[in-house]
Amino acid sequence: MNLVQVGETSSAILDRISEAIVGKREVLRLVLTSVLARGHVLFEDVPGLAKTLIARCFAQTLGMDFRRIQFTPDLLPSDITGSHIYDRNRSEFVLVPGPIVSNVILADEINRATPKTQSALLEAMQEGQVSIGGETRPLPDPFLVIATQNPIEYEGTFPLPEAQLDRFLVRLDVGYPGEEDEIEILERRFARKTDDVTLDPVCTTSSVLEMQAAVEEVHVSRDIERYAVDIVRRTRDHASLYIGASPRGSLALVKLARARAAVDGRDFAIPDDVKDLAVPALAHRLLLNPDLWARRTTTTDVLEGILETTPVPKVR
Repeated sequence: MNLVQVGETSSAILDRISEAIVGKREVLRLVLTSVLARGHVLFEDVPGLAKTLIARCFAQTLGMDFRRIQFTPDLLPSDITGSHIYDRNRSEFVLVPGPIVSNVILADEINRATPKTQSALLEAMQEGQVSIGGETRPLPDPFLVIATQNPIEYEGTFPLPEAQLDRFLVRLDVGYPGEEDEIEILERRFARKTDDVTLDPVCTTSSVLEMQAAVEEVHVSRDIERYAVDIVRRTRDHASLYIGASPRGSLALVKLARARAAVDGRDFAIPDDVKDLAVPALAHRLLLNPDLWARRTTTTDVLEGILETTPVPKVR
């Protein structure tokens, strides 16, 4: 699949999902960009904003298997990865894979599970495989984790450490819909006469793999590389930040820029690809100085300031 075809397919995917998700095309575009960049997505927003629906719609539209895992304090790692269970009929232990063995995983309220359970999921995200009773099993390809966490309710939760947040390619928020969009949501629900939303596939898992492979053909000039690195390096020297982004942040930013170009049907990245994706790619990889927390300053605020002062290369 060439990059023009990737752009056309991406547009068709976004059009199909927009039949169910109203007024959030840019959020959907960011999720699709992450899919093509082979990255995982963390949604951090209040309940009721269609985060679960977005994950299910992507799975349906991309023709991929979907599993939802509700994270709770009593959830065990084996509840995610699977375990060996004794079969009386066969007089032996048999492997029963867990829900992690799927293409799209929704890890709902990931910060409600214990760190041990969280690490089981994050290990699968990083290695692309799970170990069950000494047996290693590869995960399906493509493999996408969409995790959610509530940013306003921390009692009884286990916030992800910065080192584990770094495993997510992007952190996104959905945001409330506008007035007209919210009315449209109601009208579409009345027209469906059911709460369930079902979308026909636009492509198959093999097509998704071809689109991901095509991203590797996107050209990134030295000026664009330097621009991305300049943004990342400024986070390491910024007075408001205790910890800046690592080289993994640079790689994530360039991977997303290439994927964004592919979604738009281009075979080259431009400065706007880097600039538009810097906050989703980097904000969760930064740690503020403690004295700024009381001032309600966020890493997003710091990054936006860095972007305003970083020289943008000219496109030739």
